[in-house]
Amino acid sequence: MSPDVARHETPTPSDLPWTSRVRAPRTAQGAPVNSSSLSRRVGAVAVASAAAIALAGCASGGDDTAEQSGDDAITTLTPGTLTVATGEPAYTPWVEDDDPASGEGFEAAVAYAVAEELGFADDEVEWVRASFETSVTPGPKDWDLNLQQFSVTDERKNAVDFSSTYYTTSQAVIATADSPAADVGSVAELDEYKVGASVGSTSYALADAELEQEVATFNSNEDAVLALSSGQIDAFVIDLPSAFYLTGAEIDGGVIIGQFADTSGGDELAFVLPKDSELTGPVTDAVDALREDGTLAELEQEWLADAVDVPVLD
Repeated sequence: MSPDVARHETPTPSDLPWTSRVRAPRTAQGAPVNSSSLSRRVGAVAVASAAAIALAGCASGGDDTAEQSGDDAITTLTPGTLTVATGEPAYTPWVEDDDPASGEGFEAAVAYAVAEELGFADDEVEWVRASFETSVTPGPKDWDLNLQQFSVTDERKNAVDFSSTYYTTSQAVIATADSPAADVGSVAELDEYKVGASVGSTSYALADAELEQEVATFNSNEDAVLALSSGQIDAFVIDLPSAFYLTGAEIDGGVIIGQFADTSGGDELAFVLPKDSELTGPVTDAVDALREDGTLAELEQEWLADAVDVPVLD
């Protein structure tokens, strides 16, 4: 799945941003990358670069140093800390064991990779929890950036900022093996059964647009899973990676019925940031860099390899 990896060359001291943190170079071409390796720093590079920067600062004078530091510094909610939000709870494969600080899981690993690109060490990343709905509504936020499978929509752009896309997914339909909807092969057949989705999600928007029925809404995926297991609904619409996890680990006898044809090309997921955040540009640049050097593809292969093609509902 991973494309050829075009690694960045290690920057010279004159190219480095004026900061006390130095990003370590990426692993060699073709070497496996995981969430823990992304966060390691190379001490020798940091010391040498810091020394070169210090010498440059002395040569340019104290006033120039202060001015450049102020221009290049990244402004965060808490100085020196990058506050990242995720859901409560956060599910596999996006976050393993509901523990984002472990760096395990696709979104947890991506968050630490972006933090590294921005110049933050692992211990300078603080995780908080936020509901999906309040994260994409107007108003002040208690985090710098947020990721919990937010798809980019024009409506949401009115309330919050988005980075560039870090993953493209599709929407799937799941059921229990004994559900009357378990054997459907088309959207028309699915419309004969009771279908649910999480409120405010892209999954709900798609189901509402594709189906003639009134789609049942739930405050969380957990609530929808309970409704599916108890027979209150016959099927549940959710993104494909989450569908693999839920049917394999959370739903007794869970099956993936198929995916919507309209989303086989992908639903774009991105970081959410407060409206007009000063971090929107830097985070977008960081995501783009991780895409270009192959890191996103490698993390996708590591954490989302099971999200393979499934039957398309015609």
